[in-house]
Order: sequence, then structure tokens, then C-alpha cells
Amino acid sequence: MHQLTLRLPDEIARSLKEAAAEADRSVNSFATAVLSAAVDPELADDESARLRERLARAGLLASAGTPRERPDARRLQRARQKAGEGRPLSELVSEDRR
Repeated sequence: MHQLTLRLPDEIARSLKEAAAEADRSVNSFATAVLSAAVDPELADDESARLRERLARAGLLASAGTPRERPDARRLQRARQKAGEGRPLSELVSEDRR
């Protein structure tokens, strides 16, 4: 996890604290959600949609790129099973050291 230090105008900091309190969240949790909503198209709740709209109007919404489809659940399950059939990395490393 990374730590980020920001310099905010007093009014924005005050508004951020108020919005976090209204949402019954910590300032850090609320700010993380705001930043995630700005850059993650997978977030789909109404609050996130409203936030993305406000960020878009302010010209601050990051482009998410080309939308991707989720893989088929059955194909994903088969891939997980296949991945579990391989040899553990520790064995491969041990062999290489001999």
C-alpha cells in the first residue's frame, strides 16, 4: 500500500471532512473511494456514478480505456483447475539448484 501526501486548499479539506462524516467514513476511506471512483470503471453504485459525473464535468475524470468483458465463469473455473495441476515453484527452484 502506498502513502500519498496532498496539499489541499482549506475549503476542499473542510468539504472532504464534512463529506466523509456525512458518509460515516474516515477521511482516508472516503478519499480512497473518491479516487477509486475517478479511475475504476468497475465501480457501479449510484454514489460512484454521481461522483464520476462531477469529476467528468470538472474535467478530472481519468479515461478508463477500452471496456473489457468478464471471462465466462466456466472457462475461468477450468483455468483455475488447470493452474492448480502444475508443479510448485519451490520444486522447480530446488531442481535448478542441484
